Amino acid sequence: MNQPAKTGKHPRALFALFFTEMWERFAYYLMVGILFIYMTDTTTGGKGFSGKIGADIVGSFIALVYLTPFIGGLIADRYLGYIKSIFLGGTLMAAGYLGLSLPGDTAMFISLSLIIVGNGFFKPNISTLLGNIYNREDLKPLKDNAYNIFYMGINIGAFICNFVAAYLRNAYGWGYAFGAAGIGLVIGLIILALNLKDKNIKEADVKKPVQKEDMSIAQIFGVVFLPALIAAAIGWFLPTKIFGAAMMGTQANDAFIFACLPVIAFYISLWVKASGQDKKGIGALLFIFAIAIAFWTIYNQNATGLTLWAEKHTDRVASPTTAKITGALFPMQEVSATPRLVSKLDPYMREVKDDSGHVIQEMGPDPYFVNVPKEQWPQGNNSIKLTNTELFQSINPLFIVLLTLLFVPFFSYLRKKGKEPTTMSKFGMALFISGLSALVMVFAIMSVPSIYTHKASPIWLWLTYFVFTISEIFLSPMGLSLVSKLSPARLTSLMMGGWFLSTSIGGKVAGVMTSFWDDFTDKKMFFLILVAAAFIGGILIYSRIKSLNKIVKDKTGFD
Repeated sequence: MNQPAKTGKHPRALFALFFTEMWERFAYYLMVGILFIYMTDTTTGGKGFSGKIGADIVGSFIALVYLTPFIGGLIADRYLGYIKSIFLGGTLMAAGYLGLSLPGDTAMFISLSLIIVGNGFFKPNISTLLGNIYNREDLKPLKDNAYNIFYMGINIGAFICNFVAAYLRNAYGWGYAFGAAGIGLVIGLIILALNLKDKNIKEADVKKPVQKEDMSIAQIFGVVFLPALIAAAIGWFLPTKIFGAAMMGTQANDAFIFACLPVIAFYISLWVKASGQDKKGIGALLFIFAIAIAFWTIYNQNATGLTLWAEKHTDRVASPTTAKITGALFPMQEVSATPRLVSKLDPYMREVKDDSGHVIQEMGPDPYFVNVPKEQWPQGNNSIKLTNTELFQSINPLFIVLLTLLFVPFFSYLRKKGKEPTTMSKFGMALFISGLSALVMVFAIMSVPSIYTHKASPIWLWLTYFVFTISEIFLSPMGLSLVSKLSPARLTSLMMGGWFLSTSIGGKVAGVMTSFWDDFTDKKMFFLILVAAAFIGGILIYSRIKSLNKIVKDKTGFD
């Protein structure tokens, strides 16, 4: 347990970074919140891809957007510094969000690439900058608390953005929604620019001296990225040649998994070459990174599996009161059972033929009604109003903000009493709680006769997000804090990239799982796999809890 300690006050710099990150996360979660819906939409100007392709693209995007912090952190540590890296990354991401408002697949993929590269420079370095500020002796005991506050800013942005997305795409179209993300990011960069003279921010923007055991950028390219590219090519072709089909559903998935192997080997080599406390700290981090993949797989269901569940399997019909209130704020989605022209990719179409048997048009009800009993369909030309799917993604950040307001003072109270759970204990608890959140979805499936004929109550999404949010508060901001505590000073941002690598792999696994959604005959197994993975992760952490606590305490003086 932590011992009581004298602490200073949170500096103004925390709140400058708070609002910068709030607007950056507003932009990211607005975009990723509607990306899967946009990819698979067949009725309002979306791409009209199949669910499998949509999940593959979104999963790959999430994976890559959290993979690039590896190189972005390294370049910031040794060459650019954190402030320049943040502005470079933010500018690239803003261009990418604005580019998504342009028509055409080429513009879309270029824009997604800009966001992926930009996030590599932005994400690890703003978190590292915050950690550096709290390396002051009087601020060290407040580091976990600071990351919790910082994390609350992230989720304020994530909460607001979905309402903006719903309004703009309903009223004006997809392009305006994506454009709003770009504008939000520009606001965040302006806030940071206005605070660059802050003493704490300037002192935290340092470049670390390269040690003799460190590799140069050229060496890292030769032993990490070149092998990763070769491994990706092998992953693209080899499994298909040997097995006749991709191992992970698509060649892109196989290529990604193969490409990760040299990067993982690089992080292991850092541990092998290290010595003393550095070796113990890096080893503890790599252990946590590996286990956190299970957590991030559940987390990233928000943009994949749970978005699919909200879109296709959740009763989204707005009550008269909700429709009246929401409709006064912005246009709502309206659907009817009247047959309509549909895309050939729509799996629910039916063919209309003339007397000679020729197909004259393809018609079908709105896909929303596929698993709604016909007696509940609106009659004639009547329509019903639906809650936008992306609004369900605001549940998690709403709970983050509310529960953080409870947990931060609660942990502060325990800290003063010397009874606060250790960082590693919080990690273990988080894995078990995240598994329980997936278990909630098993009960959601069991709550209806069949998800193919009935839609489940939205209360299940509220409940699973509530349970998961508790685990997220225990793990996600603690992870950022832990990397800052245990990393060798010259490798802090690089190890932050390792933390995001586990997020990347979790995002990819989430996308792969969702792409196989239709292949799960028993949908409960989809979520039970997540339950089992999270519980195993929690057990592994508690099996080493004493040694992990000792490593943290020896390194920092605190648990």
